[in-house]
Amino acid sequence: MKNLKKKFRFRIHLKSKHLLAIMTFFCVSAIVATLASGVTSAPLKEAAGLIIVPFEKSIASIGQWMTGVQDSFREKEDLIQQNEELQTTVDTLTEQNNVLLQDQAELARLEQLYELDEEYTDYPKVAARIISKDPGNWYDTFMINRGSNDGIRVDNNVIAGKGLVGIVTEVGSNWATVRSIIDDSSNVSAMTVSTDDICVVEGDLELIDEGKLRFSQLYDREDKVSVGERIVTSNISDKYVEGLFIGYVSEIELDTNNLTKTGTLVTPVDFQHLKDVFVITTNKQDAVQGKAEEKKGDEASEEDTAKEAE
Repeated sequence: MKNLKKKFRFRIHLKSKHLLAIMTFFCVSAIVATLASGVTSAPLKEAAGLIIVPFEKSIASIGQWMTGVQDSFREKEDLIQQNEELQTTVDTLTEQNNVLLQDQAELARLEQLYELDEEYTDYPKVAARIISKDPGNWYDTFMINRGSNDGIRVDNNVIAGKGLVGIVTEVGSNWATVRSIIDDSSNVSAMTVSTDDICVVEGDLELIDEGKLRFSQLYDREDKVSVGERIVTSNISDKYVEGLFIGYVSEIELDTNNLTKTGTLVTPVDFQHLKDVFVITTNKQDAVQGKAEEKKGDEASEEDTAKEAE
């Protein structure tokens, strides 16, 4: 009984390579015995066919399965490589697209500055770039990369987009600080284009959230000013040169005194995304003096002409 258990235990733990060696030895022994005895090999061939052929088929199936697995791995590696190449291409195209968008934005800003330069040809200007600003969403106070070395002085007017931005309040050799017209402390003497009526444009950081500025003290006794009226810097302003565009009237109402009007105007300047500006290097006093000298020159020329006529 113990021997049978031992045999059974041996059979359970017999490895496949040992079984293959035993079968091979059996087949070779049978072939040799057959050749030595002269007995026909047909039964042995049949037995070999029953044992070896299924074994070979199994080996072939396993080989095919292994080949399929290898092919699958190879295809997966190819797909991973292709995906990496495609991702690299996408990253390159994305970077190129971002550069193109930046170039387009830069071109749009330069075109806008060119148009602004052409609009105010009477005033000498210096182009500058904003390098810092006060905390917050709006450019109510900011610093530019131009200063006294570039001919910039305190009270120089600053423009951008299609209109007035603010005024220079402090100057260094290669920098300057600008207070914009949306700042709560800003007041600009302005006038209507069609009627030359005077008003005051006031900064309001809460109202600018709607893209608007407030104006007050408008004398419009004949009720000629309406929505859409252009507002520019006035000729009586002590710090702003005349004729700089501030905005369009969007709302207007009569004050309780029945004498003046108050309202809002829409500014053409994007005070949330400023980047490049123009600084007008001529102050209001310079402009007034220049006009006075020009007037004297014209009067002198007229006198000379009159004397020659006599």
